[in-house]
Amino acid sequence: MYLDNFGRSITGALAGMALAVTTAGAAFAQSGEAVTLKWALWDWDKVAYYKPLIEAYQAKHPNVKFEPVDLGSQDYQQMISTQLTGGSKDIDIVTVKDVPGYANLVRAGSISDLSGFMKEQKIDTAPFGGLIEELTIDGKIYALPFRSDFWVVYYNKDIFDKAGVAYPTNDMTWAQFDQIATKLTGGMGANKTYGALLHTWRSTVQLPGILDGKQTLVDGEYAFLKPWYERALALQKEGAIPSYASLKTSNTHYSALFFNGTIGMLPMGTWFIGTQIAKVKSGESKSKNWGIVKFPHPDGVAAGTTAAQIAGLAVNTNSDHKQAALDFIKFASGPEGAKIVADTGTIPAQRTDDVGAKIAALPGFPQDEASKAALKAGKSYLEMAVNPNAAKIEVVLNRAHDSIMTDNISIDDGLKEMTDGVKAIK
Repeated sequence: MYLDNFGRSITGALAGMALAVTTAGAAFAQSGEAVTLKWALWDWDKVAYYKPLIEAYQAKHPNVKFEPVDLGSQDYQQMISTQLTGGSKDIDIVTVKDVPGYANLVRAGSISDLSGFMKEQKIDTAPFGGLIEELTIDGKIYALPFRSDFWVVYYNKDIFDKAGVAYPTNDMTWAQFDQIATKLTGGMGANKTYGALLHTWRSTVQLPGILDGKQTLVDGEYAFLKPWYERALALQKEGAIPSYASLKTSNTHYSALFFNGTIGMLPMGTWFIGTQIAKVKSGESKSKNWGIVKFPHPDGVAAGTTAAQIAGLAVNTNSDHKQAALDFIKFASGPEGAKIVADTGTIPAQRTDDVGAKIAALPGFPQDEASKAALKAGKSYLEMAVNPNAAKIEVVLNRAHDSIMTDNISIDDGLKEMTDGVKAIK
């Protein structure tokens, strides 16, 4: 989605920044200047790809040193905004954690416009599967994505085999998903098998509605979500999915139900791949015979279309080391960086065949062809489109979603509550 109005107030202030970074990367490539880059990030000791990215880059540029600035995961967005306030030069590379944070940093003028740099360096946007376009504000881009999770469907092959149902495919529609879920459902009490699980996140109900590219979840009109709430409540009423209220009351995590082998299909992000592999290895997951397929698509929408989350890299507007920072960002978000990220079992933002092959080669990953093919996503839409009020909008949507799914309010009244609440945000 292109945001034609957001950012107009800062266009003039950022114009000079775009010019300043246009030739910076090219100049640095020919420079042997010693430099230390301060990289703002979170969970330095827990995230697997930071150090390999640095080591690979330093092998080519031994004159560059890195100083990680770990701001923690929980309060990262607040911390990075504080760090960059008042023209601070203490950070060079800024890791963008989510869309609300990205919007806030752009609005504050804290990160540089990279559009000129991308044009000069001839950075191809096609391998990003639409993520660059999704991050575009008034025709400008302020961060390059370097990793991205997208939604797929995990499934328990044993449950399919027991029910005599054919495995799902990479061209499954949502109508087919619902039909299969009904066929897989059976048993009573402790022996109950659910055809599918829609976790309590509003995204599990709402995301299918944005896959045609006609609406986003920040537009302020939510009537288009009605058929998706109708299907979710219908599946719940017939017992094909667990009760939303019971999941909320018991605070049950989606992984627990999939691990215990009572869920046929689980729509979830690629971030769950590594966890499932690890839990099968440790014996904690009974769903040992599993696979994945691409996220289902609405009728008329291309197979492989999905929703995504991103982490990006940006340059502090006031950095004294823009040339070096830009060069590293190009490396980390490009094909070389994508391979390094994939080697850690993490999905990079670049969607190339060799990256999917690396993930598929991880010990414990399902070796059927459908699962391997599912790692190559098609067109991707951000779960929450870029908007300066994204964080406030999310609060409104979550509240109304909870009321609808617990039958405390009708679908029509709930969607009206979303529309009125978002329109009231200033």
